[in-house]
Amino acid sequence: MIRRILPPYLTYAESFDDATDEPLFPEEAAVVEHAVEKRRREFTTGRICARRALRRLGRPAAPLLPGAHGEPQWPAGIVGSITHCAGYRGVVVGEAPQAASIGIDAEPNEPLPGTLLESISQLDERSDVDMLRRAYPGVRWDRLLFSVKEAVYKTWFTLTGAWLGFDATLVRLHPREWTGTFAANLLVPGPEVAGEKIDTFSGRWVLSRGVLLTAIVVPGPLRADHRHAAALDR
Repeated sequence: MIRRILPPYLTYAESFDDATDEPLFPEEAAVVEHAVEKRRREFTTGRICARRALRRLGRPAAPLLPGAHGEPQWPAGIVGSITHCAGYRGVVVGEAPQAASIGIDAEPNEPLPGTLLESISQLDERSDVDMLRRAYPGVRWDRLLFSVKEAVYKTWFTLTGAWLGFDATLVRLHPREWTGTFAANLLVPGPEVAGEKIDTFSGRWVLSRGVLLTAIVVPGPLRADHRHAAALDR
């Protein structure tokens, strides 16, 4: 499913239920030793998907442990992202010369609870959501906006190692039939990649099997000529 919104030079693995065919490494199992069952299952399947994706790049299986902020610590020379929600687990990885950063997020196609939309969005974004709800009622646009901002944060953190609040971006959603693109304009100074300052993260989204998926890819040095279009040229 996620391959529909990725450039062809990346590798992925995904699952629509929890995998039980491979055990965790002892170091990984220790991370979720005291977690609730739901967390253990999603963590385990995410790590199994990561191994599968890395094997497709010719990388051996090894423990994939979280860093100080919970981020996956990928093997040297690898960039990647993990996501999970009810009914979906996915991983995307690439070689560092090809990709500088990857951010993916999965969310159920359901409304955001309570007043969460107000706390994660700008006024212009909420106006767009209202308009899109009327035009395309099958997509939960508030949830999609949230998913985009989650993907933005993952992409940003890989490049900077710093926090980024929901109010630090202005997202524009561009719909098609059950899929589309988006642009997240940074309202704070952006990072520099291969000598170029980034002020916008562009990506793609898709709705399938009741799951909203978003993906952002910042091309690495080998793809620098396609930096602005890499997420869209499919």
